[in-house]
Amino acid sequence: MADVILIEVAFALPQRQSLLSVSVPVDATVRSAIESSGILRMYPEIDLTQHKVGIWSRTVRLEDTLNAGDRIEIYRPLIADPKDMRKKRADKAKEEGRADKTTGGRPQQHKNHEQDGADSTH
Repeated sequence: MADVILIEVAFALPQRQSLLSVSVPVDATVRSAIESSGILRMYPEIDLTQHKVGIWSRTVRLEDTLNAGDRIEIYRPLIADPKDMRKKRADKAKEEGRADKTTGGRPQQHKNHEQDGADSTH
């Protein structure tokens, strides 16, 4: 019998998550481990030509080989561009007065003690 290693395969939707432990041959690829895990039957929406995959949060190729203890993660496509979402949040904060309209930073709430004449040492 060939040597085997234990790895995990993970996939998550907002309402359902799976983390599967799988024994694979020492020379197994990311693709072969995903296929042998059965996760593609559990989640037919996974398309390995479209979904990125990673090991411990680092993107990898399907042809990469595995090490014992690796956790393969199958990533869902983003539903919104993170840069666009940050810009929308910043614009909203400016509109609501939670951010300075010019700099985007926090608006000045209080004057510095030296500027308003308050000095607690005297």
